Amino acid sequence: MSHAVPKQGTNVPDEQDKLRFEMLVLPHLDAAFDLARWLLRDRADAEDAAQEAMLRSFRFFSGFHGGDARPWLLQIVRNTCYSRLEKTRRVKDTIEFDEESHALQSATPEAAAIAGDNRERLTLALESLPTRYREVIVLRELEGCSYKEIAAITSIPIGTVMSTLSRARRQLQIALTGSASARTAHEL
Repeated sequence: MSHAVPKQGTNVPDEQDKLRFEMLVLPHLDAAFDLARWLLRDRADAEDAAQEAMLRSFRFFSGFHGGDARPWLLQIVRNTCYSRLEKTRRVKDTIEFDEESHALQSATPEAAAIAGDNRERLTLALESLPTRYREVIVLRELEGCSYKEIAAITSIPIGTVMSTLSRARRQLQIALTGSASARTAHEL
């Protein structure tokens, strides 16, 4: 078996980098897809963006200088998603989230109905947020990133992360309580 020598100027990881990539980056594939899904609001686009981001991260893995690979990868995912959004200049309001595959097993049908309604309300409320607000909420609350990690991923100062997250939470609360008030008024 012969080993091909990469041409100068190409970014082909060597065997050691391939192993490091598998160990450090691949475990965060789900987080990459989740972030892409929330930013792009479309499952198929999110799959494409996550795959493109993984390929970019693999190709440029030699530029990763250690530390936590998760924020590094999520920054690549974020940039890929924003590039796609800029190219297409579109915003989809459809939600293609598979509730059945993410549903928790409930003890009773009533509990399942209530949980499903709450999930749907939260998903709709998150979808209604501006992209930047949705992004910081998803990174903090769903992906469990620290403020420092969010700052690194989004390339914004940590103080801006904190204030944006505060505004995002307020907007989310308004969206949730507003939809609950509207639903209650409609039921009356």
